[in-house]
Amino acid sequence: MANLINIGNITMGRGTPLVLISGPCVIEDYETTREIAASLKEITRKLEIPFIFKASYDKANRTSVTAFRGPGLTDGLKMLEEIKNELGIPVLSDVHRISEIPAAARVLDIIQIPAFLCRQTDVILEVARAGKVVNIKKGQFLAPWDIANVVEKITSAGNRRILITERGTMFGYNNLVVDFRGFMIMRQTGYPVVFDATHSVQLPGGVGQSSGGQREYAPILARAAVAAGVDGIFMEVHKNPDQALCDGPNSLKLDTIYDLLSQLKTIHDSIT
Repeated sequence: MANLINIGNITMGRGTPLVLISGPCVIEDYETTREIAASLKEITRKLEIPFIFKASYDKANRTSVTAFRGPGLTDGLKMLEEIKNELGIPVLSDVHRISEIPAAARVLDIIQIPAFLCRQTDVILEVARAGKVVNIKKGQFLAPWDIANVVEKITSAGNRRILITERGTMFGYNNLVVDFRGFMIMRQTGYPVVFDATHSVQLPGGVGQSSGGQREYAPILARAAVAAGVDGIFMEVHKNPDQALCDGPNSLKLDTIYDLLSQLKTIHDSIT
């Protein structure tokens, strides 16, 4: 039986509108982050697409120790809270340590478990106990059917507010591939499935001290995923991806998003 997940006034699951989870990879500064959030809110308002804002306060999984990670837990959550309250939108960010979870749960509507931590039982259980919606990023090393074990860990803590996000599977070195059979397989858990269109075109560690990416393929994969029946699309965007401080090569340019979302909505509406 399919579970419908409520996030504020947004409902996700089979038979509901396609949801957008989007924002910059990392909070670079308040002004840039708020501008992107406000632009995405206006775009999705015009298209009548439910919108959840995403930005990381700390990217603890960067390739290089010298890479920009963000403003950190305290300042980053403060910025997200201000954007959430001012714009009236739900917010999502990822946690990397158990110690972050109580503070994150006070601000975030959705707590994300990063792909590299999707098998870390103690982290998963503590996130689940926080009582917020949990977004599991399926690890690049997991088969689609293995996500059922992660779901079981979360439900064992009494939390059944779960989203599952596909972000590609390792395909040799520094490359990812998307197996579209996985959407149907992961949906068998009964929980909504989201497709991360931009991380799926990432080239992990592909340029030495940072990851590369092929953003030109993200729209193609997004359209295919919506046609395959996903419940939401996850996309990282930036005003100028080539200047972004994190994941620029696989991020989409903000001024291209309206047309892509319009296409995705048309596809989604035609199959539901």
